[in-house]
Amino acid sequence: MTKSELIAKLAARFPQLVAKDADYAVKMILDAMTAALTRGHRIEIRGFGSFALNYRPPRIGRNPKSGEKVQVPEKYVPHFKAGKELRERVDRIG
Repeated sequence: MTKSELIAKLAARFPQLVAKDADYAVKMILDAMTAALTRGHRIEIRGFGSFALNYRPPRIGRNPKSGEKVQVPEKYVPHFKAGKELRERVDRIG
């Protein structure tokens, strides 16, 4: 599902919510989540899952085109872990 599909579903499900308001709400939620992760905080949404940061240490990589060694700097990457309820609901589908 894309962001625009989510906004359309919200607007359809809640008729009192104009598409512009749904767009604003989704944007505010995503901005708040981004800000929390940027500050190094963990986000937990009960029944859905959690978002946290994983540390990746610096390493030596290879340029796939030339094969020469390249220094890859350390970085933090967002990581999502599905909650128990989400995993069980998805498992019932398959």
